[in-house]
Amino acid sequence: MSGGEQKPERYYVGVDVGTGSVRAALVDQSGVLLAFADQPIKKWEPQFNHHEQSSEDIWAACCVVTKKVVQGIDLNQIRGLGFDATCSLVVLDKQFRPLPVNQEGDSHRNVIMWLDHRAVSQVNRINEIKHSVLQYVGGVMSVEMQAPKLLWLKENLRETCWDKAGHFFDLPDFLSWKATGVTARSLCSLVCKWTYSAEKGWDDSFWKMIGLEDFVADNYSKIGNQVLPPGASLGNGLTPEAARDLGLLPGIAVAASLIDAHAGGLGVIGADVRGHGLICEGQPVTSRLAVICGTSSCHMGISKDPIFVPGVWGPYFSAMVPGFWLNEGGQSVTGKLIDHMVQGHAAFPELQVKATARCQSIYAYLNSHLDLIKKAQPVGFLTVDLHVWPDFHGNRSPLADLTLKGMKIFSRRTTGYLYIPALAALHSPSSLLSPQVTGLKLSQDLDDLAILYLATVQAIALGTRFIIEAMEAAGHSISTLFLCGGLSKNPLFVQMHADITGMPVVLSQEVESVLVGAAILGACASGDFASVQEAMAKMSKVGKVVFPRLQDKKYYDKKYQVFLKLVEHQKEYLAIMNDD
Repeated sequence: MSGGEQKPERYYVGVDVGTGSVRAALVDQSGVLLAFADQPIKKWEPQFNHHEQSSEDIWAACCVVTKKVVQGIDLNQIRGLGFDATCSLVVLDKQFRPLPVNQEGDSHRNVIMWLDHRAVSQVNRINEIKHSVLQYVGGVMSVEMQAPKLLWLKENLRETCWDKAGHFFDLPDFLSWKATGVTARSLCSLVCKWTYSAEKGWDDSFWKMIGLEDFVADNYSKIGNQVLPPGASLGNGLTPEAARDLGLLPGIAVAASLIDAHAGGLGVIGADVRGHGLICEGQPVTSRLAVICGTSSCHMGISKDPIFVPGVWGPYFSAMVPGFWLNEGGQSVTGKLIDHMVQGHAAFPELQVKATARCQSIYAYLNSHLDLIKKAQPVGFLTVDLHVWPDFHGNRSPLADLTLKGMKIFSRRTTGYLYIPALAALHSPSSLLSPQVTGLKLSQDLDDLAILYLATVQAIALGTRFIIEAMEAAGHSISTLFLCGGLSKNPLFVQMHADITGMPVVLSQEVESVLVGAAILGACASGDFASVQEAMAKMSKVGKVVFPRLQDKKYYDKKYQVFLKLVEHQKEYLAIMNDD
């Protein structure tokens, strides 16, 4: 510009709806977070395996956090808004009012959460059909996808919900509709969770075969017959009503959304890695695996051509990065598993007291305690006699097996709890929230808690290796991990992933990579970047690289062999109990 006049800074707002909170960030053109806010959201669990939320409560939280991050900013400088969210199911009537997804008839609770497992019977029947669309979800549909949940609603809430429904939204699409009034769906949500094909559209025969021919009859108007790629600008931007709610100006560009894990992948996988000594510097972006690790872990790998990986979702065309096929592995509720193992231990109260006294989080204290008790050996070697199978909510990838839940019973002793996995199979072969553990002793002091925590973190990393090996066997070539999400802030979690996979781990300069990904969507919708790829390269940056300790490779190879044996044992237990 003439006369030395500086071009005004341009900003973007990213909004991320997670499992327990809504977060927002104000982000500049180089991907730097300038402001951050979060707000908890309500959750209900009216019965076992039923998890519900409220779309009104979620939107209200979106408004709170967005207003906070734009305080003191010239609103004319905010160019775009992007949303990401969990792949939960939102149900509205024909007038866009909430409908109940519960037996109690509470319409305020109109969201079936992503981790809800109520539709086990329905997903089993869908998988028995073996329709060709299932090849794009690893051969087996997950109970966490939308088709079984929709079928459950039709079979269980016909009068109070199904017959009155006018719109079924994936939560990310609900948010973009709420902001713009446009009911167009994101390609990401429909391809990944609803069996839509970017090339062929909806498959009428699938919906008819599973008993949801209703959608075919109305030309899919209830689940989406206008589909846009992530980052595309929606309608005329922010409506006046939504602008008032969010504290923004009407007409700001709003992007077609992403699922939260995919936003995390978008926020990390395209970073410029030059100068960090990484092997992927001279390799295509397809050599990178984005691991988004929070309440659950998602493993995002992309390829130029479709790769079919048994037990791994996809391939999905343009579902995350335009022009690339996406495969998505996953581990259900990994973050929740670590909390469960630690908080259920007899020494947890002692841990709380000691961590509070040091003004540390419980996990920072546990990490330092492990360093204290390891003596001369590497910290990972503390679990030489302790092994955990981590799938307490079923195995998502690569086994795609809901029955693979760990088994335990408690035997009361003065020293605490005794885990007996083999006996637990006889006691309760289908018990939930129970990872399989071998090698525990009667002692239950703080040392034991710290070592159990370490074994659980290692088990999650071993599960990541399990997924990577399945992807590589099918044709992927992966050399580097890009981690983001809450668990990536834990240095032990990061180092164990590097050591156990034998791959370097890249952490972003901005730890809130999911929010950067959402902001990238808003930046693309604004037209300030020519493509999603350009925005990725300019707005995501490397912060730290953690390399594997290759001298420990032999030990972790042995741990991995034990890990694989655990699943064989579980299958044997279940076979015995199910043998009539």
